[in-house]
This record gives sequence, structure tokens and C-alpha cells, in this order.
Amino acid sequence: MSEREGVAFPSDSSTSAARTVMADALRKADPVGARAVENETNWRRNYLVHFRRAVEAGVGEATAAHAIAADGLRSAHDLMRFGDLPLDQAIDGSALTQAFHTRTVEGAGEAETELSIPYRGQRLSGRALVDQLDRWVADGVITRSASEAVQTVQDNPQWLRLDGDTVVVLGAGAEMGPYRALLRWGAQVVALDLPRDDVQERIRTLATESAGRTFVPARILTHGDDTGADLLTELPGIAHWLGGLPGRLVLGNYCYADGGTHVRLSMAADALAQHLVDQRDDTALAFLATPTDTFAVPAEEVQRANELYSSRSRLVRAPLRMVSGGRLLQRHYPPGADPGICDALVPQQGPNYALAKRLQRWRATTARASGTTVSLNVAPATRTRSVVKNKALAAAYAGSHRFGVEIFDPATSNTLMAALLVHDLRAGAAPQAEPWQDEAVNAAHGGLWTAAYDPRSALGLAAVLGIGALRG
Repeated sequence: MSEREGVAFPSDSSTSAARTVMADALRKADPVGARAVENETNWRRNYLVHFRRAVEAGVGEATAAHAIAADGLRSAHDLMRFGDLPLDQAIDGSALTQAFHTRTVEGAGEAETELSIPYRGQRLSGRALVDQLDRWVADGVITRSASEAVQTVQDNPQWLRLDGDTVVVLGAGAEMGPYRALLRWGAQVVALDLPRDDVQERIRTLATESAGRTFVPARILTHGDDTGADLLTELPGIAHWLGGLPGRLVLGNYCYADGGTHVRLSMAADALAQHLVDQRDDTALAFLATPTDTFAVPAEEVQRANELYSSRSRLVRAPLRMVSGGRLLQRHYPPGADPGICDALVPQQGPNYALAKRLQRWRATTARASGTTVSLNVAPATRTRSVVKNKALAAAYAGSHRFGVEIFDPATSNTLMAALLVHDLRAGAAPQAEPWQDEAVNAAHGGLWTAAYDPRSALGLAAVLGIGALRG
């Protein structure tokens, strides 16, 4: 498929589009920051500082944070195209090249009626799960609110089925998505992923063996694979099909792709979200935030990080800082910061990944402000295929435990985050005073927020230490 088919950038340069979007996002809230973006001559190297600035400019100023989110999304929608049309006209203004009907798969399994989470070869439930949640909180791996949310779901196992909801899983084959967990719990799920034989076979197998009900799009107008849909090129047909499904729709974006395609997918999902919320005002939205981004962090996590920094040996830290010119093992937060800024953006993941994930956070902010039910939770760093294929990241992950960061297995992460999704859809939460506080609630950051050292200042050392572990 061509990069210009379906949802596409206005030119071949994703860099130009990203700079425009970030500058427009900052223009009202931080005009100096907007000019800095526009004058940036090496975006791929220096984008990190601008993404951080787009968080800092909204801290302490809720109006500014909302403006950054709304203006960034507006700019992205103005820029992106669907064929010859602006993206916002894609669904209602273009002819259908594909239409879909519903194929239903009824699972033959028995629904789980107790919350359990797989962890290091065991399946934790009951008291064992509570004890592990307590350990994660004590170790600074998840926030206290995340632990309390999971325990609330544990105390209300009838929530697991999500009766009355139809959860649309965009990227159903993704390792971090909730597809598997929701089906184990007997939920009603839409599995939407590419019309490829291998992808669709995995989806069907899981659906058949599960306890849930799965809706998959079956193709009508053209030849090719019978089930599946391409969000980039078949967006109008997908939107019309989803609009006719039963139950309250919960649209969850779990799509991933390399490079600029990830941004295109985020924008396709965003256009779909905007359309469904307009058509069905009870539609809820769901996202997973990556921990390798910039976040404002509450005082409790800042205090823990500073206590760890004070307890670490200067005999090791001082020589490393000296030989690196101060680049290694920098203090994570200033004393007393409230909130602190955790800047865990990873250069190896690139500016397209950062923009794709930031667009999702912006949509969560604007949707929540307009009264839409939103679930956006920070997920822990996880050994997914997309991460471990990058040798530098794989090595850093292997050595990260030396710096207080726990890397999760996919099965643990996706079940934990699915439980938090259930909590958000059933227990709900009143909006916080500022958007950064909404993002901090129920965060399962894996220890990045409470680490003693600035994440990037420890990344290289973690990678060096991790190389031996990978070889072993």
C-alpha cells in the first residue's frame, strides 16, 4: 500500500507535518515555544525538547493545557488527507470502496468470574493479587490509585463482562490490547484488524475458544480476504458499519505501526472517534498511554524518586557524571517539585511514535472536557515484539531493573490494563482540576516515574548492563 493511499500526510514529509502540528498546538499557550518549533533545523534529533515543552506549558494552567490539545488536534485534522479530501470529510464525503456486514463468533468457553492476572509463571487472584499490587505500590511500580482501581474491579467481578457495552478493539491483534482478556471475561467485542490471513486466523481462534461474543467485519464490495478491514484505506466503510452495531460503543485505539504509518493510524482512529461520538453521544473512548513519554508527575512519586536519589552511593555516581560531562545519572526531579516532570521520551522510538501517542492524549483531554467517557491509562514498559526487535531498546529493557524499572511481560500488561479499562467504564471518575492530573490517576508506569535518575541519563548504562543479560 502506498504511503499516499487513504489517510495520508499532505506531502511525503512526516517531519514537516509534525513540526506544523506541534507549533500550532503551542501557538496560543506558549508563543515562544511555537517559534522554537518553527525554527528547529534538526527535528529528528531535537524533537524531544519540544514535546516536553508541550506538557510543561499546560502545567498549572488548565486552560492552556486544553488549548494545546484542541489546537494540536485541529491542526492535525486540517493537514491530513483522505485521498483528495480533507480528513474530516473522509467518512461522509467520499464514496465507499468497501462495505461490511457483521460476522459473529460465539465463544464456546466458560467466562471467568474472578479477576486474575498472570505474573511470572503464576496466575494471581484473591489475596495473592492484592499482595502483588501492594508490592508494586511499595516498589514504586504503579500508583496507589492504580492498585485501588484494580482491587475495586476485583471486588466487583460482575463488571468484567461489561454488559451493555460493545468494545471496539482497533488493532485486535496487538499484544498490548485488551482483546484476549475481555473475551476471557465474556465481554462483547469488535475485533478490527488488517484483512490478512494470519491476523484473522488468530482473531478467529481466540474468539472461538473464548467465553465472549466477537463481531468481525466481513467484506462485501470487493474480492480479497473475507474478514478484516484496513483502517487507513477503508475508514468510511468501517465508520458506517460500526455505527449500526448494538450496545454502547467503547472505541479503543490499540494500533501500532512503524514510522509515519503510526501517525496515520492515530489520525484515522481519531477521525473515527470524532464521527462516532457525534453520531452516538454515549460512545466512550479508550487509549493506552506509553510510559516513554513526558508526563507531569504527582508529589508522592517525586518524593520517592528523590529519596532514592539521596540513598544512592555518590562513590558510583560522581565518577560517571564526571567522565560523561554530567550527562549520566542526572537527578530525576528538583527537590520539592510538585508536580515533577518525568521526561522518558526515548530517542530510538522517533518523532513519529511520539506524535502518534501525543495525538491520543490530546483527544482524551478534549473528549473528557466535553463530557465523553474516557479511559486513558499509562501502561508499563512491556517486552512486546515491536520493542525487542530494536536491539538498543531490548538491551536497555534488559538492564532497566538495575535502576528500579520493572519491564512487564505482555500477558501481565494487557490483563492489568484491561482491568483498569473495566474500572474506568464502570466506576468512572470525575475530571481532575488539570489534564495532567487525569493522566496521573491509575498510572502503571513501571517505575519510570519513581526512578532516582532522569530516564534518558540512565538509558545508555541500562543498555550496557543489559547486553550481558541478553547474551546470557
